[in-house]
Amino acid sequence: MGSTSFPAGWGAEFVAEDVVRFRLWATGQQTVTLRVSGEDLAMNPIGEGWFEREVPGVCAGDEYRFVLADGMTVPDPASRAQKEDVNGPSRVVDHRSYRWQHSDWKGRPWEESVVYEMHIGTFTPEGTFRAAIEKLPYLAELGVTMLEVLPVSQFGGNRGWGYDGVLLYAPHAAYGTPDDFKAFIDAAHGHGLSVVLDIVLNHFGPEGNYLPLLAPDFFHKERHTPWGAGIAYDVDAARRYIADAPLYWLKEYHLDGLRFDAIDQIEDTSDKHVLIEIAERIRAEIVDRPAHLTTEDSRNVIFLHPRNEDGSAPLFTGEWNDDFHNAVHVFATGETQAYYQDFAHQPEKMVARSLAEGFAYQGETSVQSGEARGVKSTGQPPTAFVDFIQNHDQVGNRAQGERLISLAGAERTRVLLAALLLSPHIPLLFMGEEYGETNPFLFFTDFHGDLAKAVREGRAKEFEGHGDFEGESVPDPNDVQTFTRSKLNWHTPESDQGAEWLAFTRHLLTQRARHIVPLLATAGGNSGRIVATAPGFVAVSWRFPRGTLSMAFNIGAESQPLPALPGETLFASSDVGDALPQNAIIVRLAQGDAA
Repeated sequence: MGSTSFPAGWGAEFVAEDVVRFRLWATGQQTVTLRVSGEDLAMNPIGEGWFEREVPGVCAGDEYRFVLADGMTVPDPASRAQKEDVNGPSRVVDHRSYRWQHSDWKGRPWEESVVYEMHIGTFTPEGTFRAAIEKLPYLAELGVTMLEVLPVSQFGGNRGWGYDGVLLYAPHAAYGTPDDFKAFIDAAHGHGLSVVLDIVLNHFGPEGNYLPLLAPDFFHKERHTPWGAGIAYDVDAARRYIADAPLYWLKEYHLDGLRFDAIDQIEDTSDKHVLIEIAERIRAEIVDRPAHLTTEDSRNVIFLHPRNEDGSAPLFTGEWNDDFHNAVHVFATGETQAYYQDFAHQPEKMVARSLAEGFAYQGETSVQSGEARGVKSTGQPPTAFVDFIQNHDQVGNRAQGERLISLAGAERTRVLLAALLLSPHIPLLFMGEEYGETNPFLFFTDFHGDLAKAVREGRAKEFEGHGDFEGESVPDPNDVQTFTRSKLNWHTPESDQGAEWLAFTRHLLTQRARHIVPLLATAGGNSGRIVATAPGFVAVSWRFPRGTLSMAFNIGAESQPLPALPGETLFASSDVGDALPQNAIIVRLAQGDAA
């Protein structure tokens, strides 16, 4: 069964069997010409900076560009696909033609989520949507339930993380076609896997963004983000471009949800914040399956994550919990540079608070900024927080891209992996983590000329003065070797050590699905409490309507007295008596309304 075409505000849309309407907002241009399949056609101005032209006889795959008055040609800012790169021709896409094999897919409930974060370009040797399909049975058998794909919107060059996208409606051509991405999602659904996409609505990348030329009003004249000009979300046409994109991806690609990147940089003074409008529209229009919406926000706020009386989320479902990661990282490695300094003092208390209450900072003053950060989060259910002990950001934003296993050692990392996967928060694995991958994940780009030089020099300067990185040579982001070194090594899980790691992860996920997930559907706020902490040691518990879950783990040099933890042991990494030895964890569950 094919898809019903998403109604276009911007871009090219089939309005009849072989008639396509091209629409562009270009307040900076007096005239615009459409060049489609080698023919030049004048676009019709229809008011308020909009240009439109309906063209018969157009087929899917036909190439087109916009020609400006001075002869310059530019791609469609709302291109649904590019022939090759961000500067070349756009292609007409007919979403009605794809035949979904699993159109009856109804999604999975949020509490079942075990998230697997993947970057398409480095997940397989080929780095394509189609190649990734071959690994789906492996992920399903492992116990993963949700794939979170790093941004795929077309960005400059072939190689990159995806966070510098400029054509927000077009899958990156180096990964494959729109049908290739659909085939990946379709196949994932066939294996019982949800798919969510990371999207960036806070800025545009430095190459291939022609919006300042076409419509300078798209950007706020005074507001800037760390990555470029701020978007004017209160300008109707710009708001429509931004707000339509999430619905487009969800509807046309049958995605199960979205992760919204760095929303603290989405500054909107409209009566209704654009993110609230987006969430409300998604809840109103996606009614045939759950739509899981998560946010990344350094402010530690909860106003976007309310819960209804039945526990459902009327806006956003969950929040990436950077506090948990940062506290765990300091706890495990002792590193305290940059933003880690906020977690340098008694990191075990920060880890415990994050597990029990959500955020470590709930209004306290940040050491780094000197300002209050966060709000009270104890009223949030544990499932409102997406936790991780590593991800693309925290690994890739190191000079050498080291993973936690290389920094903290295998034994500590195993304990922390168990704590992650057996807590009632939603766990996220970074690709390869499940088998103990040691290949780095570096920062890589594919820019040229002055832009390449600026990125190379900026990356090196970024680590100046970081004591832990002094004297290190930062890999050139534009060197193709930086990219290839970041690919997963699929021989590792076939090794004895890799197979052992994989079996360990699989066992943890089996225990999670069998014993912990059933607790979470009715999990409410104010459920967690800190039982005990000591250097290297954390003990916490959570009380739910269906039972009490308790966890204690120790990565310190000394054994620690084990506090009373009620119930039967779900998992223990070693024989545990009255004390918990070094690099050990125990998890217990008391069924029913136990103390």
